[in-house]
Amino acid sequence: MNINCNTTFDNKNMHPYIANIHQHTLENNNFRIALWTGDHIQMTLMCIPPCEEIGFEVHENLDQFIRIEKGQALFKAGECMHHITYQKIMCENDGVFIPAGYCHNIINTQNEPLKLSVIYSPPNHPTNILQPIAPK
Repeated sequence: MNINCNTTFDNKNMHPYIANIHQHTLENNNFRIALWTGDHIQMTLMCIPPCEEIGFEVHENLDQFIRIEKGQALFKAGECMHHITYQKIMCENDGVFIPAGYCHNIINTQNEPLKLSVIYSPPNHPTNILQPIAPK
Protein backbone atom coordinates (compact mmCIF):
# COMPACT_ATOMS: atom_id res chain seq x y z
CA MET A 1 0.00 0.00 0.00
CA ASN A 2 1.38 3.40 -0.99
CA ILE A 3 0.59 6.19 1.48
CA ASN A 4 2.71 8.81 -0.28
CA CYS A 5 1.14 11.97 -1.68
CA ASN A 6 1.62 10.78 -5.24
CA THR A 7 -1.05 8.07 -4.76
CA THR A 8 -3.85 8.38 -7.30
CA PHE A 9 -7.43 7.20 -6.95
CA ASP A 10 -9.17 5.43 -9.82
CA ASN A 11 -12.55 6.82 -8.74
CA LYS A 12 -12.29 10.62 -8.61
CA ASN A 13 -15.78 10.93 -7.05
CA MET A 14 -14.99 8.78 -4.03
CA HIS A 15 -13.85 10.57 -0.89
CA PRO A 16 -13.96 9.82 2.82
CA TYR A 17 -17.35 10.78 4.23
CA ILE A 18 -18.12 11.60 7.86
CA ALA A 19 -21.79 11.50 8.81
CA ASN A 20 -24.01 11.39 11.86
CA ILE A 21 -25.55 8.08 10.85
CA HIS A 22 -28.02 8.03 13.71
CA GLN A 23 -29.35 11.50 12.83
CA HIS A 24 -29.54 10.75 9.09
CA THR A 25 -31.41 7.52 9.84
CA LEU A 26 -33.93 9.24 12.11
CA GLU A 27 -34.58 11.90 9.44
CA ASN A 28 -35.08 9.34 6.66
CA ASN A 29 -38.71 8.50 5.83
CA ASN A 30 -37.98 6.50 2.67
CA PHE A 31 -38.14 2.72 2.64
CA ARG A 32 -34.52 2.69 1.44
CA ILE A 33 -31.96 5.31 0.48
CA ALA A 34 -28.21 4.97 -0.10
CA LEU A 35 -26.15 7.10 2.25
CA TRP A 36 -22.78 6.10 0.78
CA THR A 37 -21.53 3.58 -1.75
CA GLY A 38 -17.91 2.58 -2.31
CA ASP A 39 -16.30 -0.12 -4.39
CA HIS A 40 -16.44 -2.65 -1.54
CA ILE A 41 -19.05 -1.41 0.94
CA GLN A 42 -22.40 0.39 0.97
CA MET A 43 -24.58 1.95 3.65
CA THR A 44 -28.31 2.38 3.20
CA LEU A 45 -30.88 3.82 5.56
CA MET A 46 -34.34 2.28 5.90
CA CYS A 47 -37.70 3.23 7.34
CA ILE A 48 -40.12 0.33 7.86
CA PRO A 49 -43.73 1.40 8.51
CA PRO A 50 -45.53 0.20 11.66
CA CYS A 51 -46.26 -3.54 11.72
CA GLU A 52 -44.65 -4.07 8.28
CA GLU A 53 -41.50 -5.93 7.28
CA ILE A 54 -38.55 -5.93 4.92
CA GLY A 55 -39.58 -9.33 3.59
CA PHE A 56 -37.53 -12.51 3.48
CA GLU A 57 -34.36 -12.13 1.44
CA VAL A 58 -31.09 -13.92 0.80
CA HIS A 59 -27.88 -12.27 -0.35
CA GLU A 60 -25.80 -15.09 -1.84
CA ASN A 61 -22.59 -13.13 -2.36
CA LEU A 62 -22.49 -10.49 0.34
CA ASP A 63 -22.44 -10.06 4.08
CA GLN A 64 -24.79 -7.61 5.75
CA PHE A 65 -24.99 -5.69 9.02
CA ILE A 66 -28.30 -4.21 10.20
CA ARG A 67 -28.55 -1.83 13.16
CA ILE A 68 -31.74 -0.57 14.77
CA GLU A 69 -31.47 3.18 15.27
CA LYS A 70 -35.05 3.59 16.53
CA GLY A 71 -37.81 1.13 17.32
CA GLN A 72 -38.11 -2.58 17.97
CA ALA A 73 -38.20 -5.49 15.55
CA LEU A 74 -38.42 -9.24 15.30
CA PHE A 75 -35.43 -10.71 13.45
CA LYS A 76 -35.98 -14.10 11.80
CA ALA A 77 -33.36 -16.16 9.99
CA GLY A 78 -32.63 -19.64 8.72
CA GLU A 79 -31.65 -21.76 5.74
CA CYS A 80 -34.80 -20.68 3.89
CA MET A 81 -38.04 -18.88 4.66
CA HIS A 82 -39.72 -22.23 5.38
CA HIS A 83 -37.00 -23.34 7.79
CA ILE A 84 -36.49 -20.52 10.31
CA THR A 85 -34.08 -21.58 13.03
CA TYR A 86 -33.37 -18.25 14.71
CA GLN A 87 -35.71 -15.55 16.07
CA LYS A 88 -34.90 -12.66 18.37
CA ILE A 89 -36.39 -9.33 19.37
CA MET A 90 -34.05 -6.47 18.51
CA CYS A 91 -34.18 -3.09 20.23
CA GLU A 92 -32.63 0.32 19.66
CA ASN A 93 -28.85 0.14 19.24
CA ASP A 94 -28.92 -3.62 18.58
CA GLY A 95 -27.19 -4.87 15.46
CA VAL A 96 -27.10 -8.17 13.62
CA PHE A 97 -24.37 -9.54 11.37
CA ILE A 98 -25.82 -11.69 8.58
CA PRO A 99 -23.47 -13.95 6.61
CA ALA A 100 -23.91 -14.43 2.87
CA GLY A 101 -26.46 -17.08 1.93
CA TYR A 102 -28.57 -16.74 5.08
CA CYS A 103 -32.32 -16.14 4.63
CA HIS A 104 -33.56 -13.35 6.90
CA ASN A 105 -36.37 -10.90 7.61
CA ILE A 106 -36.95 -7.97 9.94
CA ILE A 107 -40.48 -7.23 11.12
CA ASN A 108 -41.45 -3.94 12.76
CA THR A 109 -43.30 -4.93 15.95
CA GLN A 110 -44.25 -1.40 16.97
CA ASN A 111 -46.82 1.24 16.04
CA GLU A 112 -44.06 3.68 15.06
CA PRO A 113 -41.72 3.57 12.05
CA LEU A 114 -38.66 1.34 12.46
CA LYS A 115 -35.43 3.15 11.55
CA LEU A 116 -32.49 1.02 10.35
CA SER A 117 -28.96 1.59 9.10
CA VAL A 118 -27.69 -1.21 6.87
CA ILE A 119 -24.20 -2.08 5.64
CA TYR A 120 -23.64 -4.35 2.63
CA SER A 121 -20.26 -5.70 1.61
CA PRO A 122 -19.91 -5.64 -1.31
CA PRO A 123 -22.57 -3.06 -2.33
CA ASN A 124 -26.00 -4.48 -3.13
CA HIS A 125 -27.98 -1.53 -4.53
CA PRO A 126 -27.43 1.14 -7.17
CA THR A 127 -25.25 3.99 -5.90
CA ASN A 128 -28.07 6.53 -5.73
CA ILE A 129 -30.97 4.23 -4.81
CA LEU A 130 -34.00 5.95 -3.37
CA GLN A 131 -37.09 3.79 -2.79
CA PRO A 132 -39.86 5.85 -1.18
CA ILE A 133 -41.95 2.71 -0.52
CA ALA A 134 -41.22 -1.00 -0.25
CA PRO A 135 -41.24 -2.93 -3.52
CA LYS A 136 -44.24 -5.25 -3.85
